[in-house]
Amino acid sequence: MRAPLESERLRDGGESRLTREAWKIFQIMAEFVRGYEKLATVEPCVSIFGSARIAEDHPWYQQTVEIAEKLSNAGFSVISGGGPGIMEAANRGAHRGSGYSIGLNIELPHEQHSNPYQDISLSFEHFYSRKVMFMKYAAAYVVMPGGFGTLDELAECLTLVQTGKTRRMPIILFGSSFWGGLIDWWKNALLTHGTINREDLDLVTVLDDPDAVLATIFDHYEKRGFAPSAAETEALLNL
Repeated sequence: MRAPLESERLRDGGESRLTREAWKIFQIMAEFVRGYEKLATVEPCVSIFGSARIAEDHPWYQQTVEIAEKLSNAGFSVISGGGPGIMEAANRGAHRGSGYSIGLNIELPHEQHSNPYQDISLSFEHFYSRKVMFMKYAAAYVVMPGGFGTLDELAECLTLVQTGKTRRMPIILFGSSFWGGLIDWWKNALLTHGTINREDLDLVTVLDDPDAVLATIFDHYEKRGFAPSAAETEALLNL
């Protein structure tokens, strides 16, 4: 089948479609600019990921509140996805503390609505620009139990750190009973087949104690400080 002529494409609405595609870049740029302007001055930050489906009375919710409040009182701003469940718990705990509670909100057909515990609230239409904000300003990642979205964010963290596109930092998986099966699969499948190196397993730390989360982050930065080096700053510019 022959490709349609340019005149046919334009006559059938192609011009409108092409125009929308071309102008879409400005909307994406605006999301990045808003994010950069809002978040550049609130470092250091810790990004907390987790399921939107966890109820307020669940232990994971309560543990997330505790972790976020401890981080906030220790001088960190806390970044979450701005929605319900674990995201709400992270913002709620941070809001109780002395640091900023930051929500990176995205509108979805199901699940997502903004929680009321955000000091700084940003809205995104595109997952990829939102994920950059999670990664770019984080000094550590705390990954609570979650679903596909949480796994996507975890994979993004691991890939950026593993490839050197962002600085080495703590990636904490909270809840050994939840994450243990994944760690076993990494060892038995990925490592066995050579798709990761043994040292890649050291990119994550599995914890069950909220106090240990804070201790692990401070231990990592004790000798080097939280500010990125010149080389790390350059890498973050090209994230």
